[in-house]
Amino acid sequence: MADLNFYSGTMDCGKSTLALQLDHNHRTRGRVGRVFTSHDRAGEATLSSRLGLEVHAIEVTPSLNFWDKVVGELTHGGRIDYLVCDEAQFYSREQIDQLAKIVDELDIDVFAFGILSDFRTQLFEGSARLVELADRFLTLQVEALCWCGKRATHNARTEDGIMVTEGEVIVVGDVDVPDRPAPTVGYEVLCRRHHRRRMTAASARAAALSPDVLPFP
Repeated sequence: MADLNFYSGTMDCGKSTLALQLDHNHRTRGRVGRVFTSHDRAGEATLSSRLGLEVHAIEVTPSLNFWDKVVGELTHGGRIDYLVCDEAQFYSREQIDQLAKIVDELDIDVFAFGILSDFRTQLFEGSARLVELADRFLTLQVEALCWCGKRATHNARTEDGIMVTEGEVIVVGDVDVPDRPAPTVGYEVLCRRHHRRRMTAASARAAALSPDVLPFP
């Protein structure tokens, strides 16, 4: 019986590396799969890891229908034993439902990878639906660490080095200001305490140099 598997964790915990490894392991055993991703750091139609590994992938756009694509390939003589779906947090609720249908009706394994919540600490639509439907929900064991050394549980977005908690889930230009250079957008993983305090590594260093530094980390 096929399963809908969801592997989750914060940024920097090795999700894409595991997705690449899982695809490699299945291919070396003679299984045939398809790799999907969305908004990968390496660009469109690419699944990459921070270790420098990457493979070609199918870009998941809002209009992609997983069921139609898989059934279409099977109808034309294609073989599909499994799907690897990275950055699944960006998929729509309907697309996650389509993946579940593929598992149940076509007996094809689905391995989805994604982060649970965005920089506002709100669940992504795709991740929320995967939690509701997945046969197996696994938290990755490689822990990302906050700058303080504690386990990181939250993803933070920074603009010009300052942590922000408002804005589009995917930055497309809403942070532009006329007559001002576009801000540098970055991401950082933090523990809950420092996410609540909006204290990134940079702001912590600045606070350490301040005469008014608080008496707690």
